[in-house]
Amino acid sequence: MRRVVLWVTGCALVSALSGGCAVGAADDDGPAPGAPTGVTAAAGSATSVHVMWNAVAAEAGISAYEVYLGAEKAGEAPGSAHMLDVVRLAPSTAYVFTVRARDARGRLGPPGREVRATTPAAGAADRSAPTAPGGVTGRAAGSRAVQLSWSPSTDDRKVVSYEVYRGDAKIHSVGAAQTATVVTGLRPGTSYALTVRARDAADNLSPAGPAVRITTAKGDDEGTDTAPVDFRATGHRGADGGYYIDLSWTPPRVDGVVTEYRIQLDGQPATSLVWGGTPPRGTAAYSFYAGGRAGVAHRVRLRARLPDGSWGAFSAERTVTTGPGS
Repeated sequence: MRRVVLWVTGCALVSALSGGCAVGAADDDGPAPGAPTGVTAAAGSATSVHVMWNAVAAEAGISAYEVYLGAEKAGEAPGSAHMLDVVRLAPSTAYVFTVRARDARGRLGPPGREVRATTPAAGAADRSAPTAPGGVTGRAAGSRAVQLSWSPSTDDRKVVSYEVYRGDAKIHSVGAAQTATVVTGLRPGTSYALTVRARDAADNLSPAGPAVRITTAKGDDEGTDTAPVDFRATGHRGADGGYYIDLSWTPPRVDGVVTEYRIQLDGQPATSLVWGGTPPRGTAAYSFYAGGRAGVAHRVRLRARLPDGSWGAFSAERTVTTGPGS
C-alpha cells in the first residue's frame, strides 16, 4: 500500500531533534525531495534575473532543480548547483519565481517560497561595457569556501551586478552594492583561479578583472568565515520553574540565506532550528529548556547549514550556569 504524507507550509521557527520544518510526500521508495529554502532573486540586468537557493538533501540524491516563472518552467540547473540566470526577460517588469528539487528517481518536491524581482529599465542604445573590477584579492575560508573582494567598476550608466567566474564558467553573482563575497561549495585541497566581471542594465559584460589564485584547505576545515558571529548565551528561569538558555547571534557572512542551525550542548547535538518563513538577516535569537536544577554549568555553541548544503564552522563556545545571575 502506498503511503502519502501531505506537506505542511508556513512554518515558524521550529526546534526539533530531527531538524525538520515540514514532512515531505513519501512512498515505498522513500520521501521525495523537500522544498528548497533560502530562495532569493535579484536582477542581473534589464533582461535577466539571478535566482539562488539552498541545496536540498534527498535519499535518492538531487538530479536537478527546476526554476519556475509564475506557473511556467523557466529553466533548470544540475543538482550540484544552487543558482540559475533566467534570461530573455522584459525591462522594468516585476517577476515571481519558485524553485523545486527533482531527485534521481524523477520525483519533484514542492516549491520553495515565492520570491520577487523587478528588472531595471534598459538604457537607450547602451553598448558601453563597465570597466573591469580592480584590486581583486582572495583567500581560502576553510576547505570548501573562498573569500573574494574587489574595487568597484564604473559604467556610463549603472553597474547592476558582479559575477564570479572559474575559467569561462560563472559560479556566483552578487548585486552592485557588494564588492566582496564568500563563495561556498568548493572542494578541499583544490586550486582555483577566479575572476570577477561587472554587468550593466543593458547586459554589457565587463572584461575580467585580474585572476586571483586560491587553494582551499585540505581535510574538513570549515573555516572561521563560515561561523556565526557575535554569539552570546545567557539564562533565565521560566514561569514553569525550569531554567532556559537564551542565545543570540549574527548569521555567517556568506551570500545566500541561512535557514538552518544546529545547537551543540555540552559537546553533544541538542537541537536544530529551521526557519520556514523569512530568516533574520541581522541578529537571530532562540531560547531552549535546560532542565530544572540551578547551579548547572552548560557549554553551548552552534553552526549554520550553508546555502550549498554543507555545515559551516562552529561559533565560539559560551558557558552558562543555571540559576540567579546566569
